Amino acid sequence: MYERFFGFRERPFELTSDPRFLFLSPSHQEALTHLQYGISSRKSLTVVVGDVGTGKTTLVRRTLALAENQGTHCVFLKNPNVTPEEFSAFLGRHFNCAPVGTARALSFELLEKELTHRWATGQACALIVDEAQSLSDEMFEELRLLTNMETDTAKLLPLLLVGQSELGHRLNDHKLRYLKQRIALRCLLRPLEMSETAAYIVARISAVGGQSGTVFSREAVVAIHEAAHGLPRAISVLCDNALVTAFAAGTKPVTARIVAEVCRDFDYERAASADEAEEGIDSVGEVEPAAGATGPEPQAPVADRDSVAQVFDDFQRRRFSIFGSGSGGQ
Repeated sequence: MYERFFGFRERPFELTSDPRFLFLSPSHQEALTHLQYGISSRKSLTVVVGDVGTGKTTLVRRTLALAENQGTHCVFLKNPNVTPEEFSAFLGRHFNCAPVGTARALSFELLEKELTHRWATGQACALIVDEAQSLSDEMFEELRLLTNMETDTAKLLPLLLVGQSELGHRLNDHKLRYLKQRIALRCLLRPLEMSETAAYIVARISAVGGQSGTVFSREAVVAIHEAAHGLPRAISVLCDNALVTAFAAGTKPVTARIVAEVCRDFDYERAASADEAEEGIDSVGEVEPAAGATGPEPQAPVADRDSVAQVFDDFQRRRFSIFGSGSGGQ
């Protein structure tokens, strides 16, 4: 819809877990490193916890892509709401070791035999569980049994659990103390800081061929960050809808007023009040106000504006890549 208007090859803020758009803030880079290290070092259990919308699933898909490139057989359980019987069949199918209908006890033996064979031939394996906070107590027990599969020197099937904050609470439950004791690596995925939100927006726009200095004003970026509380998913929702609204109005760049309108529509907290507006637009890349734009741009605190400005200015000057190594949009 708005791609041609803003000069994009495709829409930059789609809500898909496309690894091409993985943005590696320091927190995301730390989490990705933990996941990779958990696999390569055959750690028994790695846990990554983050709030809704922090980018956990995109991070998992990036981990899967990297693991595949390195020849690791990495199995991904997307739906944690399975019974032990269904889980047993799932493992048998994905490791090609147990025919459909095999009894759980026998399936477990066949899986251990298969994993031992793969270890002996040098192939690494791993199991990643997304939305792990939704696992039943019975499923956590199944995972504990999997951590028992080992040689004298290595775990046969490293487990990686990724989930919302509730996962941490579940693992603190006395009933699951046996599993918590087996956690070798643990990481918290944090929301983005103000400058990281600006870098996230710049990176996404650049990945689709856009010019970041002509799309969002600095005030708009500050408003988006504050309304989204630094959560990548919410940032993407606000950016996408702000672009639609600006396109419909024929306005460039997206202003804080447009962001405020979108926030009202989505019942987000308004990051800036139009009543506090000051004269003039301070847009990213010094873009002039669009013809027909009404009213001055609401002003954000100077420190926030300077933080956003630094990210955009650095990008324009050095054209550095903010995406993770090997991802799209370089």
